[in-house]
Amino acid sequence: MSAIDHYLDAVIRQGEAEARQDGSAAIEAHHLLLGLAAQQDSAPGAVLAAAGLDRAAIRAALDREFEHSLSTVGVSPAAFGLPSPTPDPDRKIGLGASARLALERGFFHASRKRDLRPAHLLLGILEAELGTVPRALALAGVNREDLAERVKETASTADW
Repeated sequence: MSAIDHYLDAVIRQGEAEARQDGSAAIEAHHLLLGLAAQQDSAPGAVLAAAGLDRAAIRAALDREFEHSLSTVGVSPAAFGLPSPTPDPDRKIGLGASARLALERGFFHASRKRDLRPAHLLLGILEAELGTVPRALALAGVNREDLAERVKETASTADW
């Protein structure tokens, strides 16, 4: 396996752990984003951290997005005392639609597989126009376009 294969495997495994912790049936783009943030020694992890988006900050933004989404239909999580998700260690968790699209968008930025870099995966996630990640980042006050520009600079100058 190449270095990018090992990296993608690590991010997807971390995304799977995040999905399990959420009690999710699939790994989605926001789980991959959390997985990227957990890879602090990588270029995407460094760019996210420099923007104030470590794993805890991303998790907080995702939690705010969840509460905001529920409030749009008149539901307050605090009013109902929702229980924490119960992870199912035996559940087979695959890639969800948003994660697949993020990977496809990221792969598009490299003309060949050997040109693929970790930053391309982050770009694929940030380029989503709809979904949990753009809503969470907007609620956190993050300008996705500016962040994507920083990621593009990193992708062109840093190997990993």
